[in-house]
Amino acid sequence: MSHNSIQQMWDNFKKENPQAPEDYEAWAFGDSKEMADELAALVLDGTKTATASNYLAYEETEPLPYAGLHNIILDGEGRAVAIAETTSVEVVLFNEVTEEHAYLEGEGDRTLKFWREEHESFFKKELEEVNQEFDHMIPVVCERLKLLYS
Repeated sequence: MSHNSIQQMWDNFKKENPQAPEDYEAWAFGDSKEMADELAALVLDGTKTATASNYLAYEETEPLPYAGLHNIILDGEGRAVAIAETTSVEVVLFNEVTEEHAYLEGEGDRTLKFWREEHESFFKKELEEVNQEFDHMIPVVCERLKLLYS
């Protein structure tokens, strides 16, 4: 992770936005360099304004995202490429994720069918690592993002 680029981006952002909070999270999308690059690019071009994560992947020690949280989005090399603010967070069951949310995630053909196929295989892999089974009733953290800075 390129810590310099993260700190540099945050310092530049704070200069222009002195009212920004002190805290931020820095993270990359997905579980591969390619996925991180691809999804970061969708945020940068304004296509991706939402994301979803497996609620069970948050440990007791790791707080859920919240409205107002500032996120530094990293590329596949761990370089800071954007700052996005979380505007809303909703925990819903996998099979209740809406077509609108799937569209806002901006991936593939932006349909709910595509979203379900991609996220089911992604969550299955994630859950296998902790010896848990995937089912369509797992809670999913649906987050809306607003690009603030790039």
